[in-house]
Amino acid sequence: MTKRKVTWTEANARRIERQGLAAPASTSPAGIAAALLGAHAQVLSAAELSLALRLAGGATRADVRAALWRDGSLVKTFGPRGTVHLLPAADLPLWTGALSAIPAGASPMPADVRMTAAQTDQVVDAVRDALDGVELTVDELTDAIVARTGSWAGDRVMDAFQDKWPRWRQVMHTAAHRGALRFGPDRGRRATYTSPGVTPMDGPAALDGLVDRYMRAYGPVTARHFARWLGAPKGWAGQLFASQAKAGRIEEVSFEGCPAWVAAGDNVFTAGPPPGVRLLPYFDAYTIASQPRELLFPGIAYERALAGGQAGNFPVVLVDGSVAGVWHQRRSGRRIAVTVEPIGDALTTAARRRALERQVERVGEILQGNAELTVGNVSVGPHA
Repeated sequence: MTKRKVTWTEANARRIERQGLAAPASTSPAGIAAALLGAHAQVLSAAELSLALRLAGGATRADVRAALWRDGSLVKTFGPRGTVHLLPAADLPLWTGALSAIPAGASPMPADVRMTAAQTDQVVDAVRDALDGVELTVDELTDAIVARTGSWAGDRVMDAFQDKWPRWRQVMHTAAHRGALRFGPDRGRRATYTSPGVTPMDGPAALDGLVDRYMRAYGPVTARHFARWLGAPKGWAGQLFASQAKAGRIEEVSFEGCPAWVAAGDNVFTAGPPPGVRLLPYFDAYTIASQPRELLFPGIAYERALAGGQAGNFPVVLVDGSVAGVWHQRRSGRRIAVTVEPIGDALTTAARRRALERQVERVGEILQGNAELTVGNVSVGPHA
């Protein structure tokens, strides 16, 4: 059987359409988060921008915040790669089932700091019990964990931001992945944590669902791409894809001359290039998950807009589906100064300059301020 041949342009066009970047989508913040497979929220304002940019009807950051803190359709928790994400509340059983089924791998912590598997289980059980029906700051949660496990859990042995964190915090993301913890609303300037109130799906079934969603959002992909996106062992991802292929859930295609995979039957692609100018914030899901990066970040964009090959550390300008600039915004009151640094000549035409100006105006609307555009050098370095 002849494998379907897929070009970068075809794959990129379909990804952009499915991600709400071709045209704003008439859905909810949670609906967009589902399409993206989560919005990276280590910088919460960036996640708000990622979601609102893709929404129709003049959505703003206030709509995202309402979904997160008022109606609860979004949840802030630890997602792929153990990093903070906004995920649809309705998808939490799938996410926790899948993430808790990923092999943990070797701990990066020094031997005198790391926790045993039994200690990890104790902490997760303590977190689940302590957060049932309440919202606690990290200090309050630490006290509750120590009371349920022992002083070892609270030993301040973890190096973190020129400080020492209690030992248990190395498995905070594990507690979230097992359905024991999520973020609550801030208490002043302090984060709180509470119970997500979900039961994780069966691991194999959850992984089946996650692989299917990932491929429909970002396919064609390889097992290596999936492992990198998820923060999972490469060998395990390869075995998972082999089992998916054997079960007929995925099918092989030729992507730019190399073997790759799509969800079974999902092999229709748009022929034309994805037009338009888009400003994507820090850690936008599209720049994180879209592979191969050397095609998304062509030529000198690979050096300028990536941090040592790592995507997301710079906000980027997307022109016709490829990275063609970096940008930065600085806020003072309602004034938002947006500086765009083009890469190459993709933004030199009058039509694209007008499209860029409209994007800057849209950023201002979303952030509920007045955005002003300057084209020049971005002197700010990559986000840590």
